[in-house]
Amino acid sequence: MGRDASEDGDSRYKVPFITFINKMDRTGATPLRAIDGLRHKLNHNAALIHMPIGKDSAFKGIVDLVEEQAVYYEGEDGLIVRRDEIPQELRAQARDLRQEMIEHIANGDELIGEQFINDINPTTTELHDAIRRTVVKRAFVPVLCGTALKNKGVQTMIDAVVRYLPNPSEVENKASVKDSKTAEEKTFVLDPVRNGAKPFVGLAFKLEAGKYGQLTYFRVYQGELSKGDTIYASRDGRKVRVQRLVRMHAADMEDIDKAYAGDICATFGLDCHSGETFSSDQTVAPHCESMHIPEPVISMSIKPLNKKDGDNFIKALTRFTKEDPTFRREYNNEAKETIVKGMGELHLEIYAQRMKSEFNCPVELGKPSVAYRECVAGPYKFHFRHKKQTGGQGQFGEIEGVIDPLPADKNTEVEFTDETFGNNIPKNLFPALKKGLDQIVLEGPLMKSRIAGINVRIQDGATHAVDSTEIAMINTMMNMMREAFEKTQWILLEPIMKVDVTTPSEFQGNVVTSLTQRNAMITSTDSTEGYTSILCECPLSDMFGYTSQLRSLTEGKAEFSMEYSRQFTYPIPRYAPCSAAAQDAAVREWQIATGLIDPNEKAKKKGKR
Repeated sequence: MGRDASEDGDSRYKVPFITFINKMDRTGATPLRAIDGLRHKLNHNAALIHMPIGKDSAFKGIVDLVEEQAVYYEGEDGLIVRRDEIPQELRAQARDLRQEMIEHIANGDELIGEQFINDINPTTTELHDAIRRTVVKRAFVPVLCGTALKNKGVQTMIDAVVRYLPNPSEVENKASVKDSKTAEEKTFVLDPVRNGAKPFVGLAFKLEAGKYGQLTYFRVYQGELSKGDTIYASRDGRKVRVQRLVRMHAADMEDIDKAYAGDICATFGLDCHSGETFSSDQTVAPHCESMHIPEPVISMSIKPLNKKDGDNFIKALTRFTKEDPTFRREYNNEAKETIVKGMGELHLEIYAQRMKSEFNCPVELGKPSVAYRECVAGPYKFHFRHKKQTGGQGQFGEIEGVIDPLPADKNTEVEFTDETFGNNIPKNLFPALKKGLDQIVLEGPLMKSRIAGINVRIQDGATHAVDSTEIAMINTMMNMMREAFEKTQWILLEPIMKVDVTTPSEFQGNVVTSLTQRNAMITSTDSTEGYTSILCECPLSDMFGYTSQLRSLTEGKAEFSMEYSRQFTYPIPRYAPCSAAAQDAAVREWQIATGLIDPNEKAKKKGKR
């Protein structure tokens, strides 16, 4: 997961966490750069509690700064953990880093803070207890290091999870339930006591295809779940039976009879989607907080290479959309093709590979397309009257106001504002106007992308006592927007990506040039031990195919990560207006793809001249 994506999830869910720096056996790996990023870019009170022994391929263990011991991982796959004295040449550095660690813990813990002021050296037990206290209240981030591939540092990391992170009974989990009479949502705290006194409440958070069928992972939040129990889905009330209950140990499973609050278990044969809540009480339909699911920003057409694989193709798509809520599919009736949407090129390519390996269904992905948004270029004043007279009851509605573009931090939203005075438009008709707006913004005038970044302000209007029905006001709003499509200028907004390139310093100039050629804006560069990290922001449409270009420029030595740029603390991707040339190219490409224009039209005209 990207650094800022992790930070985004951390700040949204307020989860205590520790940090593990992986791949310490890689060339140029240094924990100091990660520590600097945690402190200055993510504003965490972070410090190393483990120091690496050996650099790059010579990495062989860590120095435990709390226990003041060297820890070596020996034998096959690093399974033998041996503790010893700190090597003489590392003692001075370990002493300095330990003092730095105590300073950072003192910033978040009163007891250690007092000892630090009075020059009292805390004991090992006091340090462990203080780290736990500060981690639970999110005041300190302990940083560990190792290499997962060679199983070095992993054992001590798991010990740190047990020692420093809160157990399920120490965390307050909430669920919401809708009042059957008032239809209002109420929040209640789930009981973490490990018994069956309260009804079972659990979240199906992950689905996996196993040899015995669909394996559904559950997090039990309240009560107990037993083999043979009947539970109910909160989403639609359907009844399912727990036929088999297992506890997972990596790829191995252990059959169990019961699971209690705080446990993670799995069951077979339970048909559901990822993120569904289940309860043993049919009269209550609680909904646990599910993960924030961002909107996909890239789509591709997909089709099986062999027509005979049609059944497997549908099975694979159905399975993947259940497993992964960020992977979506739809059928385009106009183009007669299946469209898949996801979080990036690599995301969709992995699913294409899985179709071939797991379902024996090789597929072909079309050219990537970006999830653009459409927005007004400037304020548009409207005064629109909708009048329709038929043999029976007619339709009438009149609205006056302004469509304003929203500021950059809100350009993925659509707002509807009532600025009317008096009773020219009765308040009970505004939900119908809003409903009409919600329907029309699904397709914009340029290339049928979703409309975003506008505020429709209703300032005045008129209605008829009989003819201004709900459907009349819906049509009034929709027809006003259709008129705005023709009378005012619209622009495309495109998603902006945050790109982090790490390259040997000798190739820095070529890499920066390649990024600026793709309309990237360099935000920072940082050089450490022969490697340069380049941070920039770039439109998603300009980043397609960058992997192969970067490899050829750097002899395969550079790598890059890409995630959605976010503005301030907003969880949604940031969009920015396209340049005029990029907008014309995107619209023309869409018109050619949908058959609205002939791709050779321009060439023919030039030929006639």
